Amino acid sequence: MTGRRAPLPGGRRSSAGTALTAVCGRRTLLLGALALAGCAGPGSAPTRRSRQLFVATGNTTGVYYQLGGGLADLISQHLPGYEATAEPTGASVENIQRVVRGDADLAFTLADTAGDAATGKGPFEGRPQPIRALAKLYLNYTQVIARTGSGVRSLADMRGKRISTGSPRSGTEVIALRLLAAAGIGPDDITGQPLSLPQTVKGMLTGSTDAMVYSSGLPASGITELFASGPGKVEFLSPTGVLPRLSQQYGDAYTGATIPRGAYNLPADVATIGVPNLLVVRDTMPEALAHDLVKLLFDRQKDLAKVHPEAGNIDRATAGSTAPVPLHAGAARFHAGR
Repeated sequence: MTGRRAPLPGGRRSSAGTALTAVCGRRTLLLGALALAGCAGPGSAPTRRSRQLFVATGNTTGVYYQLGGGLADLISQHLPGYEATAEPTGASVENIQRVVRGDADLAFTLADTAGDAATGKGPFEGRPQPIRALAKLYLNYTQVIARTGSGVRSLADMRGKRISTGSPRSGTEVIALRLLAAAGIGPDDITGQPLSLPQTVKGMLTGSTDAMVYSSGLPASGITELFASGPGKVEFLSPTGVLPRLSQQYGDAYTGATIPRGAYNLPADVATIGVPNLLVVRDTMPEALAHDLVKLLFDRQKDLAKVHPEAGNIDRATAGSTAPVPLHAGAARFHAGR
């Protein structure tokens, strides 16, 4: 994907766009960034200027990263006047923070995390964030996996074990801690491992991690790798026993879902907990741009589904149902058919 780019240590970006900054002397985001071709040297022909958009995604072996790269490519190819780049991140919580700071223009996020951000709850307690939704996307599946022989056969068995709760400031981390709390297990009752998906897979295969929680669409390439590299060494667990407690505390943010056996060539379907995803922006995004981004998403949905099949599960009929996260005015105009 031409839209993807890994950041350098310390958060510096490692693309030609950053090199251009050193030449041109400035680099901004949505409201005034120059395109890569927009800094012409003395005597060179005038070049077209574009605005640079940054898409906050997730772990490099997760679905957000794949779809973010695909979306960035579509923006660059089909939205006149804009170039886009997708960046790997820790996912939901970090992505919202990036959008609010102005370090990203669009972000993938779990709906429960985005709802917390919009209403000032959970990781954003007392600090409602100025975000708006462009669309509700596909469903994320909570994937709870344990090493066979680890003694972990349920959430309750995770007490005293080494548990990967996902990347720091991720939606997976939020869900993992809520699952454990609903099972009566606090953060001090486990050896928590705040690991990215690639790190988690390594830990599961080497035996330094007993069990893991990961939230994503299906399939996630990292989970595919885990089961392919460790056949018979890992197994899915069902967390649905705590769903009533989650629903009582968090309302309809969580729902029952099923991981089909074909997603990872499993012996049987796995009952789990689902959470929708949202595509969010800051409330200051221009209305026309927000409208055009949503229009592009649906006009080119089949192209995005070639990048990852979950894009094909975005339902235009329900994409505007993003409460409690308000729809951006431009997105609302699109969803209303205006």
